[in-house]
Amino acid sequence: MKQENFNANHKGKCGIRTLLAILFCTFSWLVFCGCSDIGGYSNKSLFPEDVSSVCLEMFDNRSFRRGVEYDLSDALSKRIEAATPYKIISSKDRADTVMSGQIMSINESVLSVERETGRALEKEVHLSAVVNWKNLKTGQLLIDNKTVTSQATYSAYQDQDFRYASALAANKLARSIVEMMEKEW
Repeated sequence: MKQENFNANHKGKCGIRTLLAILFCTFSWLVFCGCSDIGGYSNKSLFPEDVSSVCLEMFDNRSFRRGVEYDLSDALSKRIEAATPYKIISSKDRADTVMSGQIMSINESVLSVERETGRALEKEVHLSAVVNWKNLKTGQLLIDNKTVTSQATYSAYQDQDFRYASALAANKLARSIVEMMEKEW
């Protein structure tokens, strides 16, 4: 009787061990083979690798609101340095690429109004720009006249003003421009 129980338990453990070994081998094969041949995961940089530096020109401002071009250029230079492998260079002669652009419009709209006084409770700033990024080595346009937009809200009741919202919108616009610098998947 004990021999039969021993054989039954031993066969059950061997079956589980065999199943675990098969699962482990299958999992290992999937992990080590990966999906790289069919366009899966990769640890390559998302940014063009033949570029190491960017000359960032001051953005032109086509709107009537002044000062936003400084906020955008400052935010963009900081974002490029922090989120990309590129270095900002002040001279076109030493840089691999040059980035330029124009702020096309800065608009403000009212989102909500106080019923009794008709005063704006919350406003929104819309910022629109056109961006160019050129490789100076090859002459290739990496970004060719792409339009980028961003928005930011503010409220006078929270001691915020247009300047606060435009700086926030410029920072969001800089993030979008850096995302456009990534290679196509």
